[in-house]
Amino acid sequence: MSHRAVALGYAVIALTAVIVATSLSWIMRLHLAWPNASLPLWGTIKPEDYLALVTMHGTLMIFFVMTLAPVELFGNLLLPSQLGVRRMTLPVVNAAGMLLIAISLLVMLAAFLVPQGAPIGGWSAYPPMSALPSAGPGQGAGLDCWLLSLALFCAGSALNGINALVTIVSRRTRQMPITAWSWFATAILSVIIFPVLFAAIALLFCDRHLGTHFFLPQALIVAGRVAPLTSGGDGSPLLWQHLFWFFGHPEVYLSVLPAMGITSHIFAEFTRAGHGSRRLLVAATLAIAGMGLLVWGHHMFVSGMNPYAGTAFSLSTIAIALPSTAEVLVWLRMLWNGETRATWNRTPMLFSLGFLSFFIAGGVTGPVLAQPMLDSYLHNTYFVIAHFHLVMGMAVAFSMFAATYLWFPLLCGRMMNERLGRWHFWLSLIGAYGAFLPMHFAGLAGLPRHYAQMSGPVVSFENLLPLQRGITWSAYLLGAAQFIFLWNVARSWRRGDIAEPGPR
Repeated sequence: MSHRAVALGYAVIALTAVIVATSLSWIMRLHLAWPNASLPLWGTIKPEDYLALVTMHGTLMIFFVMTLAPVELFGNLLLPSQLGVRRMTLPVVNAAGMLLIAISLLVMLAAFLVPQGAPIGGWSAYPPMSALPSAGPGQGAGLDCWLLSLALFCAGSALNGINALVTIVSRRTRQMPITAWSWFATAILSVIIFPVLFAAIALLFCDRHLGTHFFLPQALIVAGRVAPLTSGGDGSPLLWQHLFWFFGHPEVYLSVLPAMGITSHIFAEFTRAGHGSRRLLVAATLAIAGMGLLVWGHHMFVSGMNPYAGTAFSLSTIAIALPSTAEVLVWLRMLWNGETRATWNRTPMLFSLGFLSFFIAGGVTGPVLAQPMLDSYLHNTYFVIAHFHLVMGMAVAFSMFAATYLWFPLLCGRMMNERLGRWHFWLSLIGAYGAFLPMHFAGLAGLPRHYAQMSGPVVSFENLLPLQRGITWSAYLLGAAQFIFLWNVARSWRRGDIAEPGPR
């Protein structure tokens, strides 16, 4: 199977996941804005239903879209040609990785169909509740599907990381493109972090079904009585947090680093500024990947960790902003010195500028959350949702749109429509900022995430309902804009202008 056929397979997987995940988010937003609304064929959304929506939306978007598309889809599509070779070095391993991830998606979607429904533990599935199949609806067969799916995803992603690493090392050129360096960094991260998550999943499965106590403390009290399977436990739920976030935060860079490499390429090509700071960009890319392995503890500031450890993770989190800032300054220099007058409104350039906008807007709140004192208040509020969605959600998505508009001819030999592309960009930009920027204010007001309802018996946040409704309408606009993109892809695939020959 050719690397472009594998890339097309990943495109189908990512598209399926994003359609399902976006549909789930629309239902979530509808419930948050109008909590007492009764949906056709569903009725009123119960708290456990809402938690299942949150869990499946987050899991599908983070793993099967934001991790899959930048690394596997565009890596397979572009890496061989950028290295000047005809195929990946290990094509069988490449195809096997795609097959495992396709099966992983099917198993994840099957969680909707099992008794008690989809899991409710969020995309991080914290123990001890996730270690007890009887802890609540969705924590039985639904969570088992979740664990099996992510185990398959880890295996497939590790294989893909090995394949990319072997391809780059064995076929590297004297001056690799910046994009190739970004995939090299993500390949190294993949072979380090996915085995760690796989091990954590295996340990959690053993706690659930084999009577072990890796994450179960002794005599855990649930609903006023000692939970089954915990009478002899001496494990620690914090072990799961360390293992999960050692994977979870570097996974952000699996998405962001290819997006940064693509942005560097597009800015250099469209401004004709070249890579005057090429060595700085390469060094910053590798520094971000390396330092990304050292910052996982900032997700655990409120877990009761040693304050000295919190200080160390705070400093490392602030330090990782330095190479990111260096890349931003290089991009701004390209835009300032380059010839942008004739190219700024080209669709790939517009989406790259959108990436830069979101990367800065979301990135400036990173050092805020890196302060343990501030994070103790903002942790698990909408402020974190805003930061996360701007950086890993919108910034990465806009870079993927830019790459799609630029390299679409590699798949079918035709160009995408520029007018539709500009409509897609401006509506997406307005919808994204309208949906996620106000979440900062909701977080500053203390609005917690994962809560199904902010009105009714609890009236503390009822005055934020108008804000929630504004966010909901913006989210609907953002989602509706993607129909323009899908129509553009379908139309251009068959009737788009023939692309000029030659590398892009």
